[in-house]
Amino acid sequence: MRMKTRLIHGGVDGDPATGAVSVPIYQVSTYKQEAVGKHKGYEYSRTGNPTRFAVEQYIADIEGGIRGFAFGSGMAAISSVVMLFDKGAHFVVGNDVYGGTFRVLSKVFNRFGIEATFVNTTDTNAIKAAIRPNTKAIMLETPSNPLLTVTDIAAVSEITQDQNLYLIVDNTFMTPYWQNPLELGADIVVHSATKYLGGHSDVVAGLAVVKDQALGDELHFVQNSVGAILGPQDSWILLRGMKTLGVRMEEHEKNARRIAAWLSERKDITKVFYPGLTSHPGHDIAARQGRGFGGMMSFDVGSLERANQVLSRVKLFTLAESLGAVESLISVPAQMTHASIPAERRAELGITDGLIRISVGLEDVEDLIEELERALS
Repeated sequence: MRMKTRLIHGGVDGDPATGAVSVPIYQVSTYKQEAVGKHKGYEYSRTGNPTRFAVEQYIADIEGGIRGFAFGSGMAAISSVVMLFDKGAHFVVGNDVYGGTFRVLSKVFNRFGIEATFVNTTDTNAIKAAIRPNTKAIMLETPSNPLLTVTDIAAVSEITQDQNLYLIVDNTFMTPYWQNPLELGADIVVHSATKYLGGHSDVVAGLAVVKDQALGDELHFVQNSVGAILGPQDSWILLRGMKTLGVRMEEHEKNARRIAAWLSERKDITKVFYPGLTSHPGHDIAARQGRGFGGMMSFDVGSLERANQVLSRVKLFTLAESLGAVESLISVPAQMTHASIPAERRAELGITDGLIRISVGLEDVEDLIEELERALS
């Protein structure tokens, strides 16, 4: 099946018990057993719930994995993946990952003896140099947040296979519609499903997919033990949102390409970050490892003062922390999503005070351009 068809018919298709086209919401905590240990596949909803299972099977199908897992948030998904590893483990991590990922690794898991070294994952030599005897995994985002840095997943996979490491890829920005990291050599894929997968600013969720059964068994053990699961109501909302992922992602990208080209022509914009631009570093890699470039971009207006000026003048772009929704969203990473990263570290990475990130929505693109024109003038 092609991707648009898989998005409609993947996973659990309807309800075999009643013929319902939509998977029902199983709002239940426990399940009747015929005898001790004899049940119909479910015994307690922390361990498994039919609605959550439908989401988990669905994301596994569209990412091309063996098993999927649904969590209460993207950070719960990432944290649960980190919990696969023992005290003393070391991670090599992309240096411009989402601020929440940086925070949980550097300020929470470090308390439990798990270390992380942050490097430029576009540089394979930098990755190799950061690997230690206790390194267990490489974790990256591509494109990254907020600079849209593109990492060659297959090239990093060669390193992890050679060094017997795991490769963990955050695929939130691209989604399975445009990019499938497991096919490129990743072992685990994670998503903040709050973003494009849900797509409507109405659910907080996280997903993870693994490519082999043993790893799936281990992650299920963590999921069941820790209990950071997605509830049945939110599972159903997420399922409904993902059915339209294909048509939404195509419109997001079409609008983003148009806005990125328009911004690139302006002399009052310092720089535009969008993988779909041929001038973007990593454009060729992005084109090779994906089927599109997504709807996220950032651009530098030169100063915090001007960035705040733009924010004060927009109405169609909603000032908000999130991304990937039907409505266009706008933020200043240095003050919002990446505020948890120290200022000196942001400066090193190029996350300037004048950097604006936009998640291009599904509005008429001409309306969006006209609003940005007014805000920038």
